[in-house]
Amino acid sequence: MMTESIPPYTEERVLGILTKDQFLSLAREAANRSGLTIGYTDANGFTSYTNNGAFSWNGELSVKVSGEVAQVSSSSTAYEAAHPGKNKELVLAFLAQLDAQPHSDTGEVQRPGAQVTGEEDEVASHEAPAKSQSLKNLLSLFVPVPGFFVTPILINLNILVFIAMVATGVHVLTPDGESLVRWGANFKPVTLEGQWWRLLTNCFLHIGILHLLLNMYALVYIGQLLEPYLGKARFLTAYLLAGIAASVTSLWWHDLTISAGASGAIFGMYGVFLAMLTSDLIEREARKSLLASISIFVGYNLLYGLKGGIDNAAHIGGLVSGFIIGYGFLPGLRDPEESPSPWKAIALTSLVVLGVSFGVYKNLPNDLVIYEKGIKEFTDTEAFALSVFKLPEDTPKKEKLFSLRDEGLNYWNQNLALVKSFEQLKLPEHLVKRNGLLKEYCELRIKSFELMYRAVAEESPRFDEEIASVNQKIEAVIEKLGDEG
Repeated sequence: MMTESIPPYTEERVLGILTKDQFLSLAREAANRSGLTIGYTDANGFTSYTNNGAFSWNGELSVKVSGEVAQVSSSSTAYEAAHPGKNKELVLAFLAQLDAQPHSDTGEVQRPGAQVTGEEDEVASHEAPAKSQSLKNLLSLFVPVPGFFVTPILINLNILVFIAMVATGVHVLTPDGESLVRWGANFKPVTLEGQWWRLLTNCFLHIGILHLLLNMYALVYIGQLLEPYLGKARFLTAYLLAGIAASVTSLWWHDLTISAGASGAIFGMYGVFLAMLTSDLIEREARKSLLASISIFVGYNLLYGLKGGIDNAAHIGGLVSGFIIGYGFLPGLRDPEESPSPWKAIALTSLVVLGVSFGVYKNLPNDLVIYEKGIKEFTDTEAFALSVFKLPEDTPKKEKLFSLRDEGLNYWNQNLALVKSFEQLKLPEHLVKRNGLLKEYCELRIKSFELMYRAVAEESPRFDEEIASVNQKIEAVIEKLGDEG
C-alpha cells in the first residue's frame, strides 16, 4: 500500500534498439530472477509483487512501456514504516537483473540455442513471440494470481453463467424478460415476495453479450487498480455488499424494471476506490491523476445511464454504498500493524450495509403484488354480486330484494372501495387507466342494481328503459377493459 511515509520510487529506461515485446520479455525474466511474483499483465507491461517470499516486506513493482520509454516503479502495498528506502532498493535490484541479461547489438534477444539466420527468421522472431505474448496477456485476465486473485474468479463466474444461459436457449444478444427472471434477475414483484436471493444473483446475469463484455472490461480495470490495495477478503466483500445495496436501490426506485448485471457491484468498487483517493492512503501525486481519471469514468457512465434501458438507480446505489464501504475499510488499510486482521472491519461494514439493505427491503411496498391480490379479491366479489342473475324466475319477491340489496349492492360497494384503495398505490400508467375503468364499472353496477331493486320493489316496468341504458354503458366499459388486457 502506498503511503505518505514511504514514497514510491521510479526509474526510467529508454528501449533503444529493443522492441517493446523484447524489452517486456527481458523484464519478466528479470522479475522472476528477482524473486517477484508476476500478477496482472497487459500489452504494455505488468505488475509484480514481493509476496513475502524472497522479501521481508509487502512491495509492488510495475513495469509500463510508453513509446520508447519504460517506467519501472515500486510502491509498498502495506504500511511499512520500519523499512524506509525499500521501494528504491527493489527497483534497483530489478534493474540490476535486467541489465545483467545479454542482448545483441542488433537488439535481438539471445536465447540458449537460438540463432538468427536471415530476414525470414528475423520476422518470425519478432512476430511469433508478439502473438504468443498477446495471447498470454489475454489469458492472464482469467487466471488468479497474487494481487489479482478475486477479479479473475468473478470474471470467470459471470462468463460461465452467461454461457449456461445461452446453452439453455436464452438469446445471446437480447434475452427476454421472462428468461432473465427465470435465471434470477431482480424484479420487484417477485423479489419482495420472499425471493430475496435475487438481490445477489442478478449481479451475475447479463442482458446480452455486449452488456457482459462492457461490464467485464470495467471490472478488469478497477480490479487491476484496487485489488492489490484491498486484498482478497476486502475486495470480495466490497463487491458483494455493493451489489446487494445496488439491487435494493433499484427496487426502491423502480416498480416493474427487470434488473440484471454486474454494473451495480462494479460501480461499488469505483466508489471504494474514490473513498481511498479522497484520503491520504495513496501517495499524493498518484492520487491526483487517479482521482481525475476515475471521476471522469464514473461521471461519464452516470450521464450515459440517463438514457433509456439502463438501471442508473443501481449504479448510484452501488457507487454510494461502495464509498461508504471504502471508508469502513480505511482504518485497517491505513495501519494494518494496528489491525493485522481485516475481519473485524469486514464484519462491522457488512453488518451496517446488510442491516440498512434489509431494513429498506422489508419496508418497501410491493404495490404491484398488492394490486394483483386486490384484483383477485375483486373478481371473487364480482362473482358473488352477479349471482343474483342466476335466481330462478319464480324466486319470491322478498328473496329477490334481499339478494339485490344485502348481497348485490353490498358486494359492489365493497369492490368500489377496493378500487378506490388502488389509487394509493404506485402503479404503472396502464394499470392506473384500467383502475379508472374498474371504478366506472362498479359505479354503473351499483346504479343498475339500485334500479333493479326499485323495479322489483314497485313491481313496475317504468325502470326498464333506464336499466337497459345503464347496461349498455356497462357493456361498453367491459369492452374497454378487454382492450386494456
